[in-house]
Amino acid sequence: MDTQGSLFSRHNDSHIVCIEPCRRRLKRMVRNGLQSLRESLGVKNYFANLGQVLNVLCSQSLTTDSCPRAIPSADREKGDVMCRRRITIVQPCIPPYRVPFFRCLATDLHEQLGAELTVAHGSHPYASHRAGDRGTPEVDCAVKLNERSWRIGGFPVRVRQLGDLPSRSDVLIVEQALQNLETFHLLARGWLRSVRGGSGPALGMWGLGRNYKQVGPLLRSAKRVLTRQASWFFAYTEGGADHVAAEGFPRDRITVVRNSTDTSALVAARNAVTEEQVLEFSSRYGLVPERTALYLGGFHEAKRIPFLLEAAAHIVRRMPDFRLLVVGDGACRSLVEASAARGDGVVYLGAAHDERRALFGAASRLMLVPGTVGLCAVDSFALRTPVVTTDWPWRSVEFEYLEHGRNALVIPGGPEQYAQAVVDTLSSPQLVTRLQGGCTSDAGRYTVEGMSARFTEGVAGLLETRHLVA
Repeated sequence: MDTQGSLFSRHNDSHIVCIEPCRRRLKRMVRNGLQSLRESLGVKNYFANLGQVLNVLCSQSLTTDSCPRAIPSADREKGDVMCRRRITIVQPCIPPYRVPFFRCLATDLHEQLGAELTVAHGSHPYASHRAGDRGTPEVDCAVKLNERSWRIGGFPVRVRQLGDLPSRSDVLIVEQALQNLETFHLLARGWLRSVRGGSGPALGMWGLGRNYKQVGPLLRSAKRVLTRQASWFFAYTEGGADHVAAEGFPRDRITVVRNSTDTSALVAARNAVTEEQVLEFSSRYGLVPERTALYLGGFHEAKRIPFLLEAAAHIVRRMPDFRLLVVGDGACRSLVEASAARGDGVVYLGAAHDERRALFGAASRLMLVPGTVGLCAVDSFALRTPVVTTDWPWRSVEFEYLEHGRNALVIPGGPEQYAQAVVDTLSSPQLVTRLQGGCTSDAGRYTVEGMSARFTEGVAGLLETRHLVA
């Protein structure tokens, strides 16, 4: 029987009989999961591409020969590679803000655990990677994977070709996400190994811990079941960890990493901005720093860009010298450009993921984010521009970092109430100074260095679980 190119071609002939039962089990797992998605989305028809998804997942497209190797650096000595622990993280992409973390993590894993990091990422583009962004710097430990994607009833699913990465890894960490079908493949391989009494990589997951979007009960249940299959969970925040633990995951196998950007570099860049630079920048755009606010983030629906622009127009009517610096890009860009053209106090500066943000922050007093508060929360701490947000229920995970009245303001009501709160705050230098002090004190709490150190501790625990199982 020819096993060349099969999913389990690394096993000898005595185990070939296990391939088809495992493949059938894998098909059932994925089919049941996608059926739950279909029912949750209210889609009744059977989608022709569902069979295509299953065939690709279980076919020879996931062979070891079709994918990059797990060890991207060819200049390492062979003996060094063979004895070193291998940690693989699978990502949909590597956003610019995540690069400093992976670089720091690679160093920490090497120095603390003698381990080698591989970041395996798909071809899925980073959503905010647009004109005006200088691009994603290279990560030495990155390996690009081939992937295919579909939409099942409007729900995106994808499968990445992991090749021999799982068999060459001691630890494999994946997203806490239902749409990544290769995760089901990994679980099926783990089931096969357990049946045969073998061992494989310890599986970890990292992510938000809970849904921050409105989803149906079947999706929530499916995600809960998927999460329980991991041996360790890396939660972005304490709230995410609490939710995962409440769903039955062992608390002693959860690491809270405190999701962050490279705030240390941003703090240094902010401290390096001179008064002359701020004056020149303010003069160029007609800004009064005491009457200037900043928006920094994507232009997607969850950010409530129409709300933000309406509020800015209200603020200008009550405070004519107010200006809102808008930094970002996305689907609502045309709305931002139209508002700027109307003279509603909006100054559109394009996208930025670099030190330019320091100057924008130095010229502003507040950061306006009426919608989802993500990693802009830690940016606000580094820039000393307190966030003014709303009590909108669909908050993102980093909202936990904000404390009303200390490092941020949370305003109830609509655009007019929000606008009035901004006007009142800008008119109170004492309040602005107090909020900025809260930001400054929290800037050192959320860093990629700290995030990497905590992640490394979690990996050490995950390695220990692998040894216990083995």
